Amino acid sequence: MTDGNILLSVQNLSLYYGSIHAVKGVSFEVRENEIVTLIGANGAGKSSILRAISGLVPYKGDIVFHGENLRSHSADELVGMGITQVPEGRGIFGNLTVLENLKLATWKRKDPEIVKSDYERVFSLFPRLKEREKQPAGTLSGGEQQMLAVGRALMSRGRLMLLDEPSMGLAPVLVRDIFKILVEINESGTTILLVEQNAYMALRVAHRAYVLETGSVVLSGPSPELLGNPTVKNAYLGG
Repeated sequence: MTDGNILLSVQNLSLYYGSIHAVKGVSFEVRENEIVTLIGANGAGKSSILRAISGLVPYKGDIVFHGENLRSHSADELVGMGITQVPEGRGIFGNLTVLENLKLATWKRKDPEIVKSDYERVFSLFPRLKEREKQPAGTLSGGEQQMLAVGRALMSRGRLMLLDEPSMGLAPVLVRDIFKILVEINESGTTILLVEQNAYMALRVAHRAYVLETGSVVLSGPSPELLGNPTVKNAYLGG
C-alpha cells in the first residue's frame, strides 16, 4: 500500500475567515502512495484544509510537503512542486475545448514527449474525453466535467492530488466510475488526499481516514476500522 515515507505533514493547522475559526489545530499526515480521506459534515473545515495546502488561504501552523515547509511558497509554485488540486465545482473553462483545458495544465512542463504520452493516459482512463476532445468543455455533462477536472490534474504530473468533493452532483453509477478511476490513478503512483461528503465511498477506496467535526479531528484510523465504527456509521453512513 505505502512505502512508509511521509509525503505531506500538516501540523497544528488553524484557519480563520474573519472571526470564524474554521480549522482548529488540525494535524495529520499522508504517506507516499496512500489515499487518505477527510470526512465530515458541511462546515467541518475539510475544503478549507485543501485550500490551505494549495496556498490559496492564509493559515497558522505548518504544512510540510516532501520535507519542505510550504509557508513561503505561492500557489503557482506549489503546482510546480507537485501539488495539484481538483476543486469543488470542477473549475473547468467552459469556453475552451476539452483538449485546451488539458493543455492548460502543462504550462510549466518542459517534457513534450512525456506530455504526449500523458494525453494518451488521460484518454485511456477517460475514453469519453477522447470522443469529445474538440467540444467546448461547457457542453459536457457533469460527470464528464468531473473526468476532465481529474484529467487536467493528471496532466500536471503532480505527486499529490487534492480532490474536493469529486462525487458532488453525480449520478450513483458515475460516482462508482470516478472512484474506480481514482484507485487506478493511485495504484499507478499518485498519492491522493480526498475530501468527500459520500463517506461510504471515500472509506471504501481510502487506506486511512480522518473524521472532522467543527474544525477539529475527532477520529482517525485505517478506513476499514472506521467503516465498522458505530459512531461513524450513525453519523455518516446512515446507521
